[in-house]
Amino acid sequence: MDKIQTNEQYQNYVNKKSPNSPILKNCFNAFWVGGLICSIGQLISDFCKYRGFDTESSGAIVAIILIGISAFLTSLNLFNRIGKFAGAGSLVPITGFANSIVSPAIEYKSEGYVMGVGAKMFTVAGPVLVYGISASILVGIVYLIFNTQSITLV
Repeated sequence: MDKIQTNEQYQNYVNKKSPNSPILKNCFNAFWVGGLICSIGQLISDFCKYRGFDTESSGAIVAIILIGISAFLTSLNLFNRIGKFAGAGSLVPITGFANSIVSPAIEYKSEGYVMGVGAKMFTVAGPVLVYGISASILVGIVYLIFNTQSITLV
């Protein structure tokens, strides 16, 4: 009984000392920053289409440019500030994935290019890549099995 009362007292102490999170403000910031990133991507895509690229090529160019900008901002330590301000709004688009690869690489650069940058670059993004590649292989095998058996999936 005494331990339960102590846990309740501790929880009351933590609730009193921890600041309240402005949820509505955080959601608004995530919304407009994420929307701004996507709008920049759309502008790049529209410009590429205007210059004569097809939709697939435009999408690849947008991804490359947004990844490059994100990596550059991460190297200047500006992307972390944007992330603190916007939260998931900056992390959900492809820019967050680029940041998750570049950030550990920069942090462990002092350990060398092979054991530092090369080994630590995929600490965060590695599981995502492994899952994505594994899932695509499994889907490909299932598609191959159904395709060779003349069974339609649609």
